[in-house]
Amino acid sequence: MNWNKTIPAGGKWSGVISKGKEVRFTALEGGANLSVLLYNPNDLSERYNMPDTLKAQHTAHLTTGHVLMSDNGRAIASIVEDTLGWHDSISGYTTRELTDEKYGKTTYQDLRNEWYRSGQENLLVELVRNGLGKRDLVPNLNLFSKVFCDEAGNMKYVVDHCAKGTTVTLRTEMDLLFVVSNTPNPLDPRTTYPSVPVNMVVGDADEITADDYCLNFRPENRRAFENTWEYETLVK
Repeated sequence: MNWNKTIPAGGKWSGVISKGKEVRFTALEGGANLSVLLYNPNDLSERYNMPDTLKAQHTAHLTTGHVLMSDNGRAIASIVEDTLGWHDSISGYTTRELTDEKYGKTTYQDLRNEWYRSGQENLLVELVRNGLGKRDLVPNLNLFSKVFCDEAGNMKYVVDHCAKGTTVTLRTEMDLLFVVSNTPNPLDPRTTYPSVPVNMVVGDADEITADDYCLNFRPENRRAFENTWEYETLVK
């Protein structure tokens, strides 16, 4: 049975999704950006580690076949389907200062739910709800955005990279606390605050087989899976 939720523009959500699920995200309009953090709900000190994920797979962006790794060297989620081909892993999330400067200062008192939220504030609210705090903010994954570095080392955001209907699916390799914020990419040059809802559907994943694409994508991926399997065997 599927669980289905739409996260509105500026919205946020957190919740535990168990091992062996597929989590499909769909951009309901073009130009989406969904900031994602992942934690082990049974040991909140373990979380998605951006540097190790990129270093182990020799990449600066994420797509099908890539595995999200924790700071304990475990595979925590895999990208099993992706119609876009590039998701940003390096540019972070928006702050209140950046949001006010780029889109204009707004307040909840004046606009209620139409005020412009920042990624940092959204993520922090959801972290606090789950027993975490500001010190637990780490580099995040930005689904649906493309950011690359030019020959001079400057980070560049690709406008209109994400079209309406684009999807990306993560498979959970262990129980995970998802924390998400539907707020703009900090490098998006557009000065109009995006209004792009993102749909999130959770269903059962197929069993991992010996020829699994993510498992075999790189030797480092297999070692990360083996670390996860060992952990799952010992804690049960």
